[in-house]
Amino acid sequence: MLKVYNCIATAHDLRLVVLAALICALASFAAVNLLRHARGSSGQMRGIWLMVSAISIGFGIWATHFVAMLAFSPGIPSGYNIILTLLSLVAAILLTGAGLAVSLLPNWRHGPLLGGAIVAGGIAAMHYTGMAALEIPGIILWDPVLVIVSILLGALIGAAALPVALYGTEEKWKISGAVLLTLAICSHHFTAMGAVSIIPDPTVEVSQLAVPAGWLATGVALASFAIIGMALAGIILDIRDRRRSELEADRMLGLANAAVEGLLVCDGSEVVTVNTSFATLAGSSATKFVGTRLESCFPEDISRRKLLTHPNQPIEASLRHRDGSVIPVEVILRPIDFAGRPHQVIAVRDLRARKKAEQHIRYLAQHDALTSLPNRGHFNERIDQEITALTDGKKLAVLYLDLDRFKEVNDLFGHAAGDKVLQTAASRITAMLRKGQMMARLGGDEFAILLPGLANADAAGRLAEEILQTLRARDAADSDGISSSIGIAVCPDDAMDPETLLNHADTALYRAKTEGRATYRFFEAEMGEAVRDRRMLEHDLRHAIAGNQMKLAYQPQEDIQNGTVIGFEALLRWAHPVRGNVPPDIFIPVAEETGAILDIGEWVLRTACQEAASWKQPLTIAVNVSAVQIYHDNFVAIVHEILLETGLPAHRLELEITETALIRDFDRALSTLRRIKALGVHIAMDDFGTGYSSLSNLRAFPFDKIKIDGSFIKSVNTNSQAAAIVRAVLGLGRGLGLPVLAEGVETEAELQFLRDESCDEVQGYLLGRPAHIEHFLDITQGKTTTTATATIVKDLAATA
Repeated sequence: MLKVYNCIATAHDLRLVVLAALICALASFAAVNLLRHARGSSGQMRGIWLMVSAISIGFGIWATHFVAMLAFSPGIPSGYNIILTLLSLVAAILLTGAGLAVSLLPNWRHGPLLGGAIVAGGIAAMHYTGMAALEIPGIILWDPVLVIVSILLGALIGAAALPVALYGTEEKWKISGAVLLTLAICSHHFTAMGAVSIIPDPTVEVSQLAVPAGWLATGVALASFAIIGMALAGIILDIRDRRRSELEADRMLGLANAAVEGLLVCDGSEVVTVNTSFATLAGSSATKFVGTRLESCFPEDISRRKLLTHPNQPIEASLRHRDGSVIPVEVILRPIDFAGRPHQVIAVRDLRARKKAEQHIRYLAQHDALTSLPNRGHFNERIDQEITALTDGKKLAVLYLDLDRFKEVNDLFGHAAGDKVLQTAASRITAMLRKGQMMARLGGDEFAILLPGLANADAAGRLAEEILQTLRARDAADSDGISSSIGIAVCPDDAMDPETLLNHADTALYRAKTEGRATYRFFEAEMGEAVRDRRMLEHDLRHAIAGNQMKLAYQPQEDIQNGTVIGFEALLRWAHPVRGNVPPDIFIPVAEETGAILDIGEWVLRTACQEAASWKQPLTIAVNVSAVQIYHDNFVAIVHEILLETGLPAHRLELEITETALIRDFDRALSTLRRIKALGVHIAMDDFGTGYSSLSNLRAFPFDKIKIDGSFIKSVNTNSQAAAIVRAVLGLGRGLGLPVLAEGVETEAELQFLRDESCDEVQGYLLGRPAHIEHFLDITQGKTTTTATATIVKDLAATA
């Protein structure tokens, strides 16, 4: 290196050395500008700008060399071979042009590196061809070490120059590339010049065709002016491109900021710019993302690689927020032209709302909307998992639960009250469950509780008892307690598959309801037959009317003082084709529980009114009414409609209602009875003495008659307590001005007691058994209304 330094300091005119370096710098800057402009062009224009850039750098290398050669003073006459001089210029232009073209090859990241090395080769070829053109009277000797060093220096620095010059869009990369290219040219030239040693030899003559140094200076000056012109052209193009890029960037940024989605413009993995939507989403300012890498925004390597290698395909990824949290996003990459160069734009869509909605949808698909409990589908999945995971020595219990008389709650108080009851039951029970236990709403008022990992079945019974006690309790708002029944089935004792296990729990639930409700029962094998029988009874009951299986029997009612039949009570009978005659005390409760009583009750009322309307005698017809009918919204309208259709006068219809049907919703029942009363229909309190027997009810409700239950009439002539109760009721009736009818009169002694105590009306087997109305034609058609006739009819009915 000392030899190179001595060469520059002692063997060169330093003023011309500085001029050579300046020309080299101008040429390098012009070449880089033109090369970057060529990269932003396409087709034929790219080739033209590549050629202009190659000419610029080729002339620059050539001019630098020969200005430096003019600065070199070997101390003896010299000249330059015109052919080799021109050849060195051509070599510089062609080789650097080839290197520049290689650096712009698309989709090859090593292109700029190899192109820079080729440009360095052009520098070396030009230099040593130019040195071969030097003619002096002497011998030129070369230091091989410095020759190799000059070539390596040019190759290494030249190889780095183009990648740096073409790397980014910022001005610093362009200037750095031009500086490296200048350094590659100058370091090669002066190192190579340091390798030269000249030995004067008078025998060697300079060719007459050699170009004098003055002429060469003129050529170099012209080349320098050309380089300066190209540099100015490059500057003008650069300014124009910068303005266009700024305008395009501003326009694109304005459009990008108007977008709701986040947008990033990238050059490879480097972020060039982002819009405000993305900056807001990431919790930072837009300027802080410029120049960062994609991995700082999207930390997941897999999704980031997939994004870069699969353009135009939406990909789910994670966006890192400024606070360190991760936001789920959907990203899609598309190629665009930005600032005259190919870039990539990444659209970023926030998925938090969609993920939340999807999570909510999944929750709704697996949970009941009213109680927030798991639904039947979720419960079935869980019970499958628990049965599969069941280990030896452990048991799994299923508690099947429903609320007693829940339908009546809906009918009496409305669905809002029913929903409140369901929510209360769900919250009370779930508060009792332990980790791993699960409660689900299967539908309506039906719930199931899953108890996995039990050591024995007794634990299920203890929990069932606790649930019943908890539901019965009043809460802080003084709400009424809830009555419930529970059936329990145990796996593997009762079944090993979920469907059978649930069916067995349901069977046990039915047993709990039939044995008094508000209790729990474990499944037993013999329960299955009883449940199947009950289900068949429910099914047959729903089709009994359509199958013409329902019949009405009529029992006469007499005025006790004159023995005249004053009316009949219509009694429902079910003649089942297989079971035979099914007692009312068996099928009526089933009809009330299933809701079939509404259709059956309407049929009874309509049929009885049609029959009574055909009688010549204006006898009354008494019809029993269920509590379910009383609380039905359309009951009054149905009664009115039937009276109009059949033509039966309203005062001949008597509706018998038990006192227990009135206490469930006092105000609603009172309103219904008053509306019925307004139609002219009579109302009788049935089975008085067996219910609450509240005197306030007799005063509040518009009753027209009191019916004493038959259980008090039995042995009334021999049982002093029964006699006292009957006398009290008869006195109460007289005090309130209400006639009293005694049911269940079966002996003459009972009849005589009632007559002696001034009872108003009687009904019972003694006067006539329930029978088809044809057995009472003499009475209904007005041929006779005497007790004797009725007594004869009772015998006929007994044999019918």
